[in-house]
Amino acid sequence: MKILVIGSGAREHALLWKLAQSPKTEDLYVAPGNAGTGAIAHNLNISPTDIEALAQSVEQYHIDLTVVGPEASLAEGIVNLFHHRGFNIFGPTREATKIESSKVFARELMGKYHIPCASGKVFSSLVPAREYVEQHSLPVVVKADGLAAGKGSIVAQTRGEALEALSDIMERRIFGSAGDKVIIEECLEGKEVSLLAFTDGETVIPMVPVCDYKRALDGDQGLNTGGMGSYSPPLFFGPVDIAEVQHTILEPTMRAMSQEGKPFKGILYAGLMLTSQGIRVLEFNARFGDPETQVILPRLKTDLVDILLAVVEEKLAEVKIEWSDNACVGVVLASEGYPGSYKTGFPIRGWDSLEPEVLAFHAGTKVNEAGEACTAGGRVLTVAGSGKTLAKARAKVYRNIPHLSFEGCHYRHDIAAV
Repeated sequence: MKILVIGSGAREHALLWKLAQSPKTEDLYVAPGNAGTGAIAHNLNISPTDIEALAQSVEQYHIDLTVVGPEASLAEGIVNLFHHRGFNIFGPTREATKIESSKVFARELMGKYHIPCASGKVFSSLVPAREYVEQHSLPVVVKADGLAAGKGSIVAQTRGEALEALSDIMERRIFGSAGDKVIIEECLEGKEVSLLAFTDGETVIPMVPVCDYKRALDGDQGLNTGGMGSYSPPLFFGPVDIAEVQHTILEPTMRAMSQEGKPFKGILYAGLMLTSQGIRVLEFNARFGDPETQVILPRLKTDLVDILLAVVEEKLAEVKIEWSDNACVGVVLASEGYPGSYKTGFPIRGWDSLEPEVLAFHAGTKVNEAGEACTAGGRVLTVAGSGKTLAKARAKVYRNIPHLSFEGCHYRHDIAAV
């Protein structure tokens, strides 16, 4: 098979790495890719949101299956277009992607179908939103309705922070049209975990659970980012918890989407909080997570191509998905200044010094004129390693990180320090 992966991050590099292991894979393509993906796939210089050009590349290169990484491509309607053209593509339609692209839609869906989540209220203008914040208990969560690259949810510890978040989103429009509406909701307390699942619209099969780290600095300090690291499995979330989420959240959500005329096929990502009152949904995403994918896929034993095809062909019930008992830890190496402004173009050194089984998934990288991989984004690499225990996997990753270097490199030192 010829397979096209859409995206340019470490998530897409991890997908390509896993797809390359399948005996069914003949040739891999990625649009646009990065310096790392170029070693295992053909990089195509096409934006993930230029869906017409992507469709043309499917025809040009005789692609058998397309796998979508970023949510922006899904929200743009790439799956709808490819279905119309008769192309095989893995991912939900534009309508089904609303579960991620509109937090208001997701909240209303959960309310209508009694899916457990935080209590909250939706606002489409600034003045009543401010008045509501003035009366609300603290801390409080302020969420932009639309896509905001993982940065549209602000946990405000003070009323001033909440009011500033409202002004940023609705007045200063830092997330553009994603801030047309906001949700103000209670701040849930407890342990956070994510559970992703494969679904063909009928069958739902959970993956292994994973925890990620959003804040830029150690101790969950600093600004929110797209994710600074992750690990799997969390020892506090076992098979009984997974089964509970499947029966009370994942399967009811799939049924709800079908009843709303938006059947969902692809990856349903449930961000969860384990509260004293039970498990609650923090958010839904409609695709593989980043950096979660970089620690989930190394644990997958079943051929990923078989799973993706089973979803596309609505035969997921026929596939048995197996996972390694090993733990996996991933740490993101970022550019100095991220998630604010940062410089790029710095060569990355030390590849030859990594232990053979340590994985370095590229994100913000490109090949410079000298043929070297250099920095080209905020999140530059995810370094991932597996071990029989979480402690061994963590030790392996942090033992190898110092071998890699680029100017301004920074990373968290407390990923999987549990």
